[in-house]
Amino acid sequence: MRIPAHSVCTAIRDDIVAGVYERGSRLTEELLARRYGVSRVPVREALRTLEAEGFVVTRRHAGACVAEPTELEASDLLEMRMLLEPLGAARAAQRRTEAHLKVLRGLVRLGQERARRGHSEDLRSLGGWFHETLAQASGSPALTSTLGQLRHKIAWMYAVEAPANPAESWAEHGGIVDAVARGDSERARAITALHTERASAAHRLRFPGGGDRPERVRTSQHPVNVTGLRH
Repeated sequence: MRIPAHSVCTAIRDDIVAGVYERGSRLTEELLARRYGVSRVPVREALRTLEAEGFVVTRRHAGACVAEPTELEASDLLEMRMLLEPLGAARAAQRRTEAHLKVLRGLVRLGQERARRGHSEDLRSLGGWFHETLAQASGSPALTSTLGQLRHKIAWMYAVEAPANPAESWAEHGGIVDAVARGDSERARAITALHTERASAAHRLRFPGGGDRPERVRTSQHPVNVTGLRH
């Protein structure tokens, strides 16, 4: 049975993000095919996709290698997310379905419950599902795909500190859903912009060849104040 190239692509991407393959290391079709139990054809297709996404580069005399992004490229990703996440929330307020709202509200309830109980290990995955669902609710496949790629690349390039007050973070998630449910695009955009800026400040760059040595992300944004956006 032929394994779809997109499944192989997902597996390789996940391993790059997890650090299985070090930045700059070679990715040979033969070894990848053996690792994932597939032929070289889907591996070749997957590497082309990952090169287009920026995870892989092709080097002369070396072939496919894991990319080595610069600090500037990493910083650009956070700025792009700070622009696109609010846009997605505003679109979601206009285009969401009842199914989207049901999932978003369920995730907020779970997140708030886990935050109260101190189950911090569950909160990151719940937050990822929340923002993925919010992007899907925008009704824009291109925006959803772009935000998904950004999340993968940011997870690869940055370590993230747990929020000092998880309950406050999930209250912001709840505020976003309330605005989306009411169809209030501007409020959804504003709360999401502040929430994304706060989250970006907790990211610490993973330096190539330096493990997870942290460096505080520098942005041109002012400190977040959400008081005026809360009921």
